[in-house]
Amino acid sequence: MDRAAFYLLWHAGLRVSEVEELRLEDLDFGDKKLIVRQGKGQKDRSVYMTAVVVSTLQAYLTMRGQGSSEHVFLYRNRALSKDLVRSRIKSAGKRVKVACTPHRLRHTCATQLLNAGCRVTSIQKFLGHKSLKATMVYARIHDHAVAEDYYTAMEQVEQRLALQTAPSAGEGNGNNGQEQMLTLVEQLSDPELEDDARLKLVDQMRSLLA
Repeated sequence: MDRAAFYLLWHAGLRVSEVEELRLEDLDFGDKKLIVRQGKGQKDRSVYMTAVVVSTLQAYLTMRGQGSSEHVFLYRNRALSKDLVRSRIKSAGKRVKVACTPHRLRHTCATQLLNAGCRVTSIQKFLGHKSLKATMVYARIHDHAVAEDYYTAMEQVEQRLALQTAPSAGEGNGNNGQEQMLTLVEQLSDPELEDDARLKLVDQMRSLLA
């Protein structure tokens, strides 16, 4: 149960109240999606499920047993009491020394989707936000993503500068500088290059251009 709820919060970005109120009839494993009924703002919405969400839910349902309601999640054969999921997620986090709450998992879902290139308007609809401003509170870009975008763009800039400043074929000694520049560009394109090494290469390129 904990594992299935965890992935619904993280991969599906559900609110903890939406996990607690999820019904069996809301699950569509064939199309890998579920329906959130009367979510925040009293609106229904479709939410897509990853293969991991589907498999963990199916594994849980084989152990679920019968209950007094059609809620997906039962505890002692009854619908979940308020805050049970929250307390169990927090307890699991404490065992591995990671601060974890349902809200943080939803936040992580939004941030990871944005960093992977998902449009913020799609994330807005996926999370069920009425306002785009509300989505932007969740979707903060990690420094790693910013650095990756910077180096990718800077690599293109430096390549263009190298072409613009490369000496003509008859300038003799200039060919040596051009070869050095091309060597540096090739080294810079290595995706596994550490940030410090990448910055040193950029400094060397600037020196050659100067």
